Amino acid sequence: MSERQTTRLKIRRGSAEGPARHQVFDFEFEDGQSVLDALRWIRGNRDATLAVRYSCINANACKECVMRIDGRTGYACTTPLKPGVMVLDPLPNKRLIRDLVTDTLPPDERL
Repeated sequence: MSERQTTRLKIRRGSAEGPARHQVFDFEFEDGQSVLDALRWIRGNRDATLAVRYSCINANACKECVMRIDGRTGYACTTPLKPGVMVLDPLPNKRLIRDLVTDTLPPDERL
């Protein structure tokens, strides 16, 4: 059985209209768990208002969990959790909807 570790996720919260802030959540994890695992647990158990987009079951919509993780663009589903502090921000240069959700559709695909 793998040893449990703790990470502190600093998650950017807010909308484009309001002031941005980072909210901190501590999460106990085992090796192999991803950032998306932590976000789903936080949304289900600590704060149901956390806005995060993912669609792992629908292959046509895969890659919706893309965000800035520790200053680098990556997928929450494939980025492993690590001990210490991890900073999660929405994608830059994309229209912010709320929290970690940005408008990622190309302009010609928006309805």
